[in-house]
Amino acid sequence: MAAGDRRGGRKVMEFDSRSFRFGKVRRNVGRALSYAAGYILLTLLAAVLVYVVFALFFRTDTERELRREIRMYERLYPELAPRAELIRDAVAGLQHKDNEIYELVFHTDAPDVDPTGRLNFLYASDTIPDEELAVYARDKADSLLSEAASVEAAFGRIFASLSDTALVRPPMNLPLKDISFPQIGASTGSRLDPFFKAYVWHEGLDFIVLRGTPVFASADGTVTESASSRKYGNTVEIAHEGGYVSVYAHLESRSVRRGQTVRAGQQIGTVGMSGRSFAPHLHYELRLDGRSLDPVNYFFATVTPAEYANMLYMSANTTQSMD
Repeated sequence: MAAGDRRGGRKVMEFDSRSFRFGKVRRNVGRALSYAAGYILLTLLAAVLVYVVFALFFRTDTERELRREIRMYERLYPELAPRAELIRDAVAGLQHKDNEIYELVFHTDAPDVDPTGRLNFLYASDTIPDEELAVYARDKADSLLSEAASVEAAFGRIFASLSDTALVRPPMNLPLKDISFPQIGASTGSRLDPFFKAYVWHEGLDFIVLRGTPVFASADGTVTESASSRKYGNTVEIAHEGGYVSVYAHLESRSVRRGQTVRAGQQIGTVGMSGRSFAPHLHYELRLDGRSLDPVNYFFATVTPAEYANMLYMSANTTQSMD
């Protein structure tokens, strides 16, 4: 009798020497799992070995390109470092000179790229207890809700006014083109006189621009004055509908005459420093029924919100006028 039976090359029956009988071959599951785990482990090791060999001895086109760039940067860096240092020194020197000029003229530091964008003070909240922050946030939220309600009511009144066909709008155009916030000087209020070095009342807004820059009417109207005076030099005064009056002072030239009708955006002269002027600039005033208004409050519709916020900042924080 044969010691076992094989089917298809696989042993399925075996002889038991104790019972002297044939029986089915019992499979060892643990041994099969260990064989499978060993096979998987060997496969992974072989894959890792192949990857390491490939990474060490073979280069892709991208890797070769990156290595060439690294070698190029290694050669260029020693030359670029001294140039960068020179540029930093030059920028620092320009900033120092800029600050000196602003300190001399306006008694303040030169404006940043975005003077209203400095929010470093918010980081101080890291040292405030959570309870105090929660109370502050609650009170602030209540205050903001109250202010939001008042703003909504104000908008309601504005929309109602705009729907009124009899509404007369004030002059809302800039008298100069392509103006940015660093060119905004002192606005209405107590400002330092550049000649007497004393604080006096300033009734307009200064635009610091080059001599010869064209000046334009801020709204439709009639020229009521086109003359020269000792204080304001060449001046143009325009009466507008609704009792508004705009004034353009220290002009180099005047291109309109008294009694002439002008349109918004029409050139009326050029910037100069006639009269008592510290430097070339346009002194722009806006009045309503003889009462001085702050001109910076009336051209927000002609610039972006960010630019207007910076203009407000400059007009309020420039302590010295130019006339």
